[in-house]
Amino acid sequence: MTIRTRKAGERGHQILEFALFTIILVPLLLGVFVVGMNLTRSVSVSQLGRDAGSMYVRGVDFSLTPNQQLLARLGQRLGMQTTGGTGVVILSKITFIAANGCTQPCNAGKYVLTQRIVIGNASARSSAFGPAGSVTLDSQGNVANYVTDANAVSPNFGSTLTLNGGEFVFVSETYFPSPDFDLPGSYAGTGVYAVTFY
Repeated sequence: MTIRTRKAGERGHQILEFALFTIILVPLLLGVFVVGMNLTRSVSVSQLGRDAGSMYVRGVDFSLTPNQQLLARLGQRLGMQTTGGTGVVILSKITFIAANGCTQPCNAGKYVLTQRIVIGNASARSSAFGPAGSVTLDSQGNVANYVTDANAVSPNFGSTLTLNGGEFVFVSETYFPSPDFDLPGSYAGTGVYAVTFY
């Protein structure tokens, strides 16, 4: 039986191989961790948006503080608050006004915002569905004069979903930033955005 003795040069090769392997492996493992954590956050954000939209379409009045607090409790792991916090939930009710649905001047043949409720940090993100300008909202988030107010038009909605005149759709948009899961120099996510339609 022969025992092989290592030469000094072989130990140097092993250290060099380990160093080269580590240079590749460590960033790869960090990248997998970052992507995995962002996927976990994505699932949580999507679930919060679905829960908010499901309650909203069933008539829960999110203009009331207790209902906003309920939503904040559902999203507390994400840093959700009724005002401020890290993220935002935007609830919208949109309708289509038929071409003959009103007398001129009006928003005939256009998608318009009829209600908007924002819960959380309103400056975190604005809605992808307008409105085109500043609108007047009442205490329940209803848009005043959406039939005639040109600012109530939702310019981007027509390419998303098709409605017939007088039909409504309830939209839940949820956004939370994810800077804590960025990988400096290679991966910088802007956050997680989820939208659901009811």
